[in-house]
Amino acid sequence: MRIVVTGASGNLGSALLRRLRTLGHEVVGVSRRRPAGDPPWAELDLSDPACRERLSETFTGADAVVHLAWKLLPAHDEARLRLTNVIGADHVLTAAAAAQVPHLLVVSSVGAYSPGPKDRTVEEDWPTDGVGASVYARHKAAVERLLDRFEVDHPQTVLTRVRPGLVFQAAAAGEIARLFLGPLVPTGLIGRVRPPVVPLPAELVFQAVHADDVAGAISTLLNARAGGAFNVAADPPLHPSDLARSLGGRRTARLPLGVLRALAAATWRLRLQPTEPGWIDLAASVPLMSTRRLRELGWEPEHSSLDALGELLASMRARDGDPRFPPLHPGRTNVSR
Repeated sequence: MRIVVTGASGNLGSALLRRLRTLGHEVVGVSRRRPAGDPPWAELDLSDPACRERLSETFTGADAVVHLAWKLLPAHDEARLRLTNVIGADHVLTAAAAAQVPHLLVVSSVGAYSPGPKDRTVEEDWPTDGVGASVYARHKAAVERLLDRFEVDHPQTVLTRVRPGLVFQAAAAGEIARLFLGPLVPTGLIGRVRPPVVPLPAELVFQAVHADDVAGAISTLLNARAGGAFNVAADPPLHPSDLARSLGGRRTARLPLGVLRALAAATWRLRLQPTEPGWIDLAASVPLMSTRRLRELGWEPEHSSLDALGELLASMRARDGDPRFPPLHPGRTNVSR
């Protein structure tokens, strides 16, 4: 198949390129910056309305388009993020319709879901209105509404929505550290300093999945031409005790959620770290997802969530990354794709 992938230079995009090319597909990447020595590629800024014509040309003749492009920095400028995340998604949908792409797969997120339970899993029909306090969730919910409209206006196109949990891999350690920890956190000490207690809110229960397993899920869905929404996550759900052990702590102590949020808000406003406080609300609020629909198509993760987290933290400690892809380069300070 000829498959075009937007946001192909990022965490999930790099893993998807590996998977699709290994399977013999012809893959065209789209991003703001072309990785060195990785043709074919289209350098496009999805926030620019002028990109729609070139996107349509790039999409013409494709068997499928996978839309991954997303921007998380600068976290203090929501309007600028929206230009890529929401307006850029609309440009992709417009171009896909003009090029009459037969299959469009859009990677959404658990972050699109409205607050939900942590003691049971929910199916893909759970509301996708996001978590209002989170910029990321608001934008993911806005894209879901664009997809609702596209589905009605273009019933001839197979539309697939993929909603993964947090996506980890070793190659993305540098990018994730820059996005969520910032330059003041000594990542080289992760796992080497063993605190006796790691204070964390009990509400921080969430799902994670390895980037290679999300890439496998996307490949499965493309091969099956399966439309609709699909959750992607590995077992087990991560609890505060899992995080404490992964960070080298002997045990966890309960920290009130409001205290952590206030700390994140204060340090974010002072620009001491890049994680806006809405991420705390998001992690504490989103439901646990059932992956039944995807598993019925034969998908099974090859990594547990604990393995994915452990790989990420080990790579952070080693300050690793993938220098072939600009957002994943271990030495970069400015990340967008």
